[in-house]
Amino acid sequence: MKLQYFVSCWGNEVDQTGALALAKEWKADGIEGPPPNDAVNAEAMANRELPWIAEVVSGGAYVPRAHLTPAQHLDDLRSITEASLPSVPVFINALIGSDAWSFRDQVRFFESALKIEADLGVTMAFETHRSRSTFNPWVTRDLVLELPTLRLNCDFSHWCAVCERLVMEEEPELLDLFASRAQHIHARIGYDQGPQVPDPRAPEYAEAVDKHVSWWQHIVTQQAAQGRTNLTFTPEFGPDGYLQAQPFTRQPVADLRDLNAWMMRHLRNVITAP
Repeated sequence: MKLQYFVSCWGNEVDQTGALALAKEWKADGIEGPPPNDAVNAEAMANRELPWIAEVVSGGAYVPRAHLTPAQHLDDLRSITEASLPSVPVFINALIGSDAWSFRDQVRFFESALKIEADLGVTMAFETHRSRSTFNPWVTRDLVLELPTLRLNCDFSHWCAVCERLVMEEEPELLDLFASRAQHIHARIGYDQGPQVPDPRAPEYAEAVDKHVSWWQHIVTQQAAQGRTNLTFTPEFGPDGYLQAQPFTRQPVADLRDLNAWMMRHLRNVITAP
């Protein structure tokens, strides 16, 4: 199996042109981010030599706007996915849905999302994320069992915050299930009080780092056993409150790009492909 490492536009606070430059600097395999929305980035994407994972967000923002209906979220999914297709993404990372809906509505929503995936002839990975339909492992388990073709972008850091513990340690059968449905991995280290440790290099977060690495290794091993020939990772330490800051001065406690570059190097050193 080949492991591929991607540079995040959001995580590194760069546009597509900036992500392509970082990917070259870090010797990464590709970039991940939204479709380009200006001529400069569109040209950079048209002339790029690296693969691209398209990021699609429903509900108007990373945290969905309140009271939008499933139909409105589906309109976003279709329209933004269609806008990404001319740039030929490897697959779509879809950050969609809302944690406020009933389970019956969640199932109907994802049935429609999977139909859009089939209609447009693309592969979609549905990201596990706070505020979204996949906000905790048990709702996600039930969705996955209900919908046998649904694939995940496994970002377990969110569940550590939601559940206030390193939750994937507790129920190995859940980890097995999600590993069997993994399309992609967002590599960020969560802990009991948040989706992003202040600095994964600090010794006080060594356990959280080691546990996340073991979960990701489990995914790699299981996907290889299923015949998968490649698997993608995107180190995704990010801004917008994820990266802690000093009170009053708002000075960040670490350099965001250093964190993502370190995470990529660490993954290359510790994750083994069968």
